[in-house]
Amino acid sequence: MSPRAQVYILAALLALMGAGLTIYKSVELGFPLLPGEYRTVWTIEAKVHFNADGGPAKAALTLPRAQRNMEVLGETFSSSGYGFNVIREDDEYRAVWAKRQATGAQSLFYQLDVHQTPGAALEQPLDLSTEVVKPLLGAREQEAVRQAIYSLVETARERSSDTRTFTSELLTALGDNRNQDRNLIFGYYKDRSFVDIALLVLSAADIPAHRIRGLYLEDDRRRLDPEDLLEIYDGKRWVVFEPLSGSPGVPKNFFIWQRGGKSLLDVEGGRNSGVTFSVISNDVPARDVAMLSTSQEKEALVDFSIYSLPIEQQSIFKLILLVPVGALVVVLLRVFVGLRTSGTFMPVLLAIAFIETQLLTGLAIFVLILILGLWIRFYLSRLNLLLVARIAAVVVTVVILMGAISVVSYKLGIEQALTVTFFPMIILAWTIERMSIVWEEDGPYEVVIQAGGSLLVAVMAWWVMTNRYIEHWTFNFPELLLVLLGFIMIVGNYTGFRLGELARFRQLVR
Repeated sequence: MSPRAQVYILAALLALMGAGLTIYKSVELGFPLLPGEYRTVWTIEAKVHFNADGGPAKAALTLPRAQRNMEVLGETFSSSGYGFNVIREDDEYRAVWAKRQATGAQSLFYQLDVHQTPGAALEQPLDLSTEVVKPLLGAREQEAVRQAIYSLVETARERSSDTRTFTSELLTALGDNRNQDRNLIFGYYKDRSFVDIALLVLSAADIPAHRIRGLYLEDDRRRLDPEDLLEIYDGKRWVVFEPLSGSPGVPKNFFIWQRGGKSLLDVEGGRNSGVTFSVISNDVPARDVAMLSTSQEKEALVDFSIYSLPIEQQSIFKLILLVPVGALVVVLLRVFVGLRTSGTFMPVLLAIAFIETQLLTGLAIFVLILILGLWIRFYLSRLNLLLVARIAAVVVTVVILMGAISVVSYKLGIEQALTVTFFPMIILAWTIERMSIVWEEDGPYEVVIQAGGSLLVAVMAWWVMTNRYIEHWTFNFPELLLVLLGFIMIVGNYTGFRLGELARFRQLVR
């Protein structure tokens, strides 16, 4: 296999690997492809309140399960003076607060941040009991109610074809105020909610069912009581119904807090207990949401990456990751355009310095140091110093010049010039040495060409490297550097004319 073929195969593999990892991070992990994207994060707070009797007090609150379309990014518990623990009980997690002695009004708080994602709200299957507990309707005074219940069941069964349509018909009948059977049932069970009565009628029809407690995610809602949905078993899977409308499916903005199970809140050593909820939305940068999500799941692609480093090191790598982009600009301008520069990748280092100093300030400082450095270098050449000593002298001179520029600019109130320290001293010294040699061998014209080419490439590299999209992609998707590497390898196989050579070889081109 020829070297050219190997280059193309290797470049293709690198590009596929980089693109695949990038797509995975964007689609599966939620990292935004474009900067400035935000996600809505819902903060839900549950407030448990009760009046303590003066002795030991214990409160247990059922915690929400994991859901496909609702991702919990973080949770906090607040309880002054209470011991706290999370236990698993009957396939549910419960937050338990306990205190040896409590008196008067007590308030306990549980808060979680939730991000809504695409997908089904509930998973199938789930280990929920399908046992049906028949209602006790045997007493004489309940005979009329019993007949009304079974009348509703028979009517709904006649108007339906399966368990799902039966449930929809039954819920519609229970919501119809003109239905006499319905009015009789609701009149007898005055202290029960709509969902309680629906569960009673469904049990009479031998349909396994339970309630789902949750909240509608709406901004700036306070002191909310949990809302109820119905979930029935149709023989194959669990199906959720909105009780008042009778429509199947979980509402889009409904957060499920408890699915089946026992009571939502249990309090021992207190009375007048209850739990209320508050909901508020926040717009959070999409990258922060993705980071919180992956930190919960311990995603290896993120856990063993730059994101696991301290913030200070991350900021350093954010700049370092731009260097390959600058190198690509140099490759394109030298291979396809034919610009001559002083040193192959010296313009990239200048571009990095320009990022810190701002472009115009950096250009002025660089030109000033270069002119003064060349003047001093020409004087040193008359002293017949050895090469190493001469370069070391130039380094010292550059340091002195940088210090002098900083002091003078500070005294003159030009604070931007204080960023001169971001210029790499050794590179500046070597550039001055190289320019002086070119001056002696090829004349000042070649020095101007190489210096101008270096500055032009540095400015273009700076322009690309400071693009907000480039900064976003290199830091959040460093896997794209594999694609860039493959592209550079392909460019390295180019053997055609450069744009700068077309004028010289225009006769051959014709």
